[in-house]
Amino acid sequence: MVNDWFKWGVGELVGTFTLIFIGAGSICLDAFTGGGVGLVGIAFAHGLAIAVMVSALMHTSGGHLNPAVTISLVATGKMKIAPGVIYVIAQLLGAVLAALCLREIFPPETWQSVSLGATVLADGVTAGQGILMEGILTFFLLFVIWGTGVDSRGAGQIAGLAIGLTITLDILAGGGITGGSMNPARTFGPALVAGVWSNHFVYWIGPVLGGLAASFVYRFVLLKEE
Repeated sequence: MVNDWFKWGVGELVGTFTLIFIGAGSICLDAFTGGGVGLVGIAFAHGLAIAVMVSALMHTSGGHLNPAVTISLVATGKMKIAPGVIYVIAQLLGAVLAALCLREIFPPETWQSVSLGATVLADGVTAGQGILMEGILTFFLLFVIWGTGVDSRGAGQIAGLAIGLTITLDILAGGGITGGSMNPARTFGPALVAGVWSNHFVYWIGPVLGGLAASFVYRFVLLKEE
């Protein structure tokens, strides 16, 4: 019998691998084709990856695929600390493995030009502005996760699609400012493999604070007491 924690970890690793391989990969492909993907294509690549993997993993690990999601659920008592740690480790590992694969697939001049799809602040954007943007975008994401995936009144087959579309709209709104990460693992994997750490803290502080804010609002204001 395979341990449940191991199953959850594998699910989170595969799901997060998919997100980074498809999402960051779309940025590498955009560079490889000279702009043939574009912001809309990149946004939908991330959103579709999340939609399909959350749908596939909702009934097993829950399809977090994001340390900000896991940390928020632990903080609100929806998840215990020990499995939460396993989830975050698996998510970060999946992100690194995906970035390593992208580095082997694309020519060096391609992946180096976009730092393997690493999320970075646009010119003129301060760390504070980046934290605020990432926080707001992640607030939207966690709010939708609670409304469609955690709250029993809204949980159902639409969760994966709703969460994926939120990722898409968030990247359309913030991709040109911060890269629209909303996910420390999404930033960590390419950053580690490409060696790009500029303002890395922004992509932990913003998503975690935004995720916590949305989770506490939904958990303690909107969630029906059971």
